[in-house]
Amino acid sequence: MEKLKKPEDLEALRKSLTESYDPNKTRVRICMTGCRAYGAVEVRDALKAEIDKLGLNDKIEIIDTGCHGFCAVAPVMVVEPQGIFYHSMKVEDVPEIVSETLVKGNIIERLVYEDPNTGEKFPYEKDVPFYKDQVKVVLRNCGRIDPKNINDYIRRDGYSGMVKAFFSMTPEEVIETVKGSGLRGRGGAGFPTGVKWGFARAAKGDHKYIICNADEGDPGAFMDRAVLEGDPHTVIEGMLIAAYAIGAQDGYVYVRAEYPIAVEHIKIAVKQAEELGLLGDNILGSGVSLHIHIKEGAGAFVCGEETALMASIEGRRGMPRMRPPFPANEGLWKKPTNINNVETFANVPVIITKGAEWYANMGTERSKGTKAFALAGKVNNTGLIEVPMGITLRKIVFNIGGGIPNGKEFKAVQIGGPSGGCLPAVHLDLPIDYDSLIAAGAIVGSGGMIVMDEETCMVDTARYFMNFVQNESCGKCIPCRVGTRRMLEILTRITEGKGKEGDLELLSELAASVKVSSLCALGQTAPNPVLTTMRYFRNEYEDHIEGQCCTSHVCVELFEFRIDPEKCRGCEICKKQCPMECISGERRKPHVIDPELCIKCGVCYEVCPFNAIFKTHEHLYRKRHAESEVS
Repeated sequence: MEKLKKPEDLEALRKSLTESYDPNKTRVRICMTGCRAYGAVEVRDALKAEIDKLGLNDKIEIIDTGCHGFCAVAPVMVVEPQGIFYHSMKVEDVPEIVSETLVKGNIIERLVYEDPNTGEKFPYEKDVPFYKDQVKVVLRNCGRIDPKNINDYIRRDGYSGMVKAFFSMTPEEVIETVKGSGLRGRGGAGFPTGVKWGFARAAKGDHKYIICNADEGDPGAFMDRAVLEGDPHTVIEGMLIAAYAIGAQDGYVYVRAEYPIAVEHIKIAVKQAEELGLLGDNILGSGVSLHIHIKEGAGAFVCGEETALMASIEGRRGMPRMRPPFPANEGLWKKPTNINNVETFANVPVIITKGAEWYANMGTERSKGTKAFALAGKVNNTGLIEVPMGITLRKIVFNIGGGIPNGKEFKAVQIGGPSGGCLPAVHLDLPIDYDSLIAAGAIVGSGGMIVMDEETCMVDTARYFMNFVQNESCGKCIPCRVGTRRMLEILTRITEGKGKEGDLELLSELAASVKVSSLCALGQTAPNPVLTTMRYFRNEYEDHIEGQCCTSHVCVELFEFRIDPEKCRGCEICKKQCPMECISGERRKPHVIDPELCIKCGVCYEVCPFNAIFKTHEHLYRKRHAESEVS
C-alpha cells in the first residue's frame, strides 16, 4: 500500500474506490465468523469452485464478511444487488444457488427465511422480521464489508470522522460533540463518554494512553467480539478520535485470547492502517500520532474491570485496586489513561461525521443512541441485534426474537449478564434504558440478553450465575471472595432439596453486604441475579425449601423420571438407551424405572416416541415429608 500523506490523499483513494465499485455486479456476502461452526467455510469454498468451473469469476464476487446477526439460521448469505437472503445452506445446495440465483436471478424457496409462527416466507433481507425493528449504527458495516480489507471500510466513509476531527475540530470541540450526543459507556456502567474524555484531557501528564476494553466475558454475550471480527477499523477510528481528544500517544486493544478471529482481524486492521499511514506518527500530516498495541487477555472475567485490565497489561496479576486515583489521572503505568469498550468506540466515528444532534435524536431523554445485544436462550431468533434505546423487551423478544419456541410461555429475561437481573413477564413493556432497568433491579450491562421459558428454574438460574461470579472472583477482597461462596453454598443447598428456614433471609443479608462492601463492580453487582429472582420469583424459592419440589423439573434432586403405564408400548427404546440399565420390563408391556439406579441423565425422556416418560416430584415430596415427621 502507498502511504497517504494528507487528507486529500485519503479522499482521492475513497473516490477511486467508489468509482470502481459497480453496484450492479453480482456479489455474495457470506458470514465467515460465527457461521464457520455451521459449515460456512465449506459452502464458501464450494461456491468459489463452482464459479471458477463455470468461468464466472469476472462476473460474480464472493465477499467474506463478519456476523450478519441472525445466528439462529446459520450459515447465512445475502446475494446482491437484489438483497436475496439465504440461510442454513449446505454444500449440496451450491450448484443450484449458482445456476439459479447467481446466474438467472431466481429465488430458491427452500433456502429463504420462513417465519415459524406464521409460515410466511421472506426472500429479501430487508423484509426479514429479525431485522425490521433494528437500527444499525455500531453494526452498520458488519455483514456488509470484508473486515480484512481496509479499502472496503474506506469506501463506506471509513476514517472520514477522523479527518473531520483532526482537521476541522479542536480536541475540546470533539469532546463537546461527544458530550452533546449523550453517548454513555457501553461497557456496563453507562458513564457519560464525553465527560470521561474531559477528565483525561484535563489530566496533567507528559504521556497519555487510550485503551479499548475488548475483554468481553459475560455468558452468552458476543457484541464486542462481533464488532472486532466484522468491522475492526471502526474501533481503530474511534480510538484515533479519542486519542486526539485527550492527547494520547499510545493505545492498547485488550482482547481475550479466546476470540481468535477477533484477534486475527484487529491485528490485520492495525497493520493495514499503519501501512496506509492512518496509524503511527504524524497521521496524514496532522501532527497527531498514535501507536496501537494488541494485548491478549487470558480470559479472567475480572479483567473487564478497568484497573484490573491495566494491571494485566503491565504484566501483573489482574486484580482491581481502590479508586481514587481514577485512571483518567493515574492509569496505565501511572499515566493519565482513558478506557472505553469496543461498542463505545464504534459509535464515535458516526457521531463525529453526522453530528451530536443526529445521534441524540435516537433513544430516550437520558439514554441516547442505540445498543447492541446478544439475544440468546429460549427464543426462536437468536443472534446479534442493535436497537434504539427505549425499545421494549416485548418488541425484542417477540418481534425481533420471534417469540418462544415450541409454544412455551415466556418466563423471564436475564439482562446484563452475571451483573444483571432476571425480569419477569410483567416487565415486558419496560423500555430498555439505563434508568428503567436499574429501577427494575437489572442493568443494561455490556448487552447480554438471555430469554427463559416456563421450563426454566429461577433458583437454578441464580445458582448458575453465582457459580460463575464466584469462580471469576479474584479473591482480593473478603466480601466478594467469601460472600459469593457463602451465597453459592446456600443456593446449591436449596437446589438439592436441603434448604431450610431462614435461608432466604440469610441470602438477602449476604447479598446486601456483598453489594455495598466489595472492592469492584464484579462483587458489587454479583448479587443482582439472586436479588431479582427472589424479588420476582420468591414462590419458587419457597417451593424448593418448603415444598421440596422444583416445579420446573430442573433441579435433579427434586424430581424423578417415571413411566406412564397407559402410554408405554414396551418398545424398549428407552431400555436400550439407558446408560445405567435401570429400566426393566418385557417387550410390548409397560416398563418401569428403578429410581435408586437412575442418574437422571434424561436420555429416556428424550428418546421415548410415545411421550410415556414424565418428570414428577409429588412422590418425593410425600417421602421427604414422611421422613421429616419421623425425625
